[in-house]
Amino acid sequence: MRPISIHTGAWRYPGAWPDANFNFGHIKRLAQTLERGKFDAFFMADHLAVLNMPVQALKRSHTVTSFEPFTLLSALAGATEHIGLVATASTTYDAPYHIARRFASLDHISGGRAGWNIVTTANPDSALNFNLDEHVDYATRYRRAREFYDVVTGLWDSFADDAFIRDVESGIYFDPEKMHVLDHKGEQLSVRGPLNIARPVQGWPVIVQAGASEPGRQLAAETAEVVFAASHTLADGKSFYADVKGRMEKLGRARDELKILPGAFVVVGDTLEEARATRERLDSLVHPDSGLASLSIALGTDATHFDLDAPLPDIPDTNASKTGRANTIALAKREGLTVRQLAQRLGGYSGLQFVGTPQTIADEMEQWLVEEGSDGFNIMFPYLPGGLDDFVDKVIPELQRRGIFRTEYEGKTLRENLGLKRPANRFFPG
Repeated sequence: MRPISIHTGAWRYPGAWPDANFNFGHIKRLAQTLERGKFDAFFMADHLAVLNMPVQALKRSHTVTSFEPFTLLSALAGATEHIGLVATASTTYDAPYHIARRFASLDHISGGRAGWNIVTTANPDSALNFNLDEHVDYATRYRRAREFYDVVTGLWDSFADDAFIRDVESGIYFDPEKMHVLDHKGEQLSVRGPLNIARPVQGWPVIVQAGASEPGRQLAAETAEVVFAASHTLADGKSFYADVKGRMEKLGRARDELKILPGAFVVVGDTLEEARATRERLDSLVHPDSGLASLSIALGTDATHFDLDAPLPDIPDTNASKTGRANTIALAKREGLTVRQLAQRLGGYSGLQFVGTPQTIADEMEQWLVEEGSDGFNIMFPYLPGGLDDFVDKVIPELQRRGIFRTEYEGKTLRENLGLKRPANRFFPG
């Protein structure tokens, strides 16, 4: 689902497109390849600031430039027919009316293929780009996110599905009785409404969320329909899966109303040795400056002064992402890594990985599905376009042969392809 590689060395790999994330021709080809492989969606991550890392590391990062998501995905809507289009949008540094209108527009333009990845924004430097001197505190960000969700979905329900009658004879364009003024006044938000666009094709674009902290899990259980999880092992995946699905049930939501998709870094080879060699070569392209910068971001604290050949010291709590910090500390303890080793891993990719042949990768994926560690995966590729092509041409056929992946799209909308129901309009339930 995520065709832009997050591996720091990806753009340097032999045969890779160095500008894969900022060349529309390349991105269009990637989206069309995903569609050929019958993927659910193209996921466009986003940042509201250049990553907060030293310039010595920043100068080596291919993330320093990227397209604005709605512009890119609207263009991709015209270049594809089936693939879902999921964009990140911040609840901390944007307004709900803007978000509601953009996603409703994308859903109409794409014929019902939009999805909203709700983020509270972890990078503290983002605040400096939005007239603030410091990052909004963690608890406030999550309270705002919950209220923000209620406002956006309420705005999407501003009009009944049949409000726009467009009666040429009478001259009536829409039925005023089928328009709702939200008039929301809450703790942090005040939004009158209604939204000046018809209800989205899907009712609501698919709601995606990625937080794994305590408030993140609760927000997912209450609101999300897809969760991009960060489980490193099958045991972690099963625990997260059971926890979030259990929270849903307590809230009266059915378990199948939410799809849990852990991020998985996939490296394909004709032999296990070949796949491992690809991963090793990729990791060798990570410069130490990049590794320490990635470690600093993950921990939310400056790691450049740590003893490189000692274990990770105690890390104080910060206002950055709780999940990234916890996962990094857990990885260091689990594998007994020094700071140097941990930085090298973080500079590449430290999460769940499937490195092997099409058959072994399919074996591992099937185990996650059967044992309820996930409902699918947010696939990340080692480099582009070759890593994506290998997965589509070699792994997808093996998954299809086993009957655990589609051979044709189930419907026309992202909801239909994910097996998610269309939400009823809360103001016009009939």
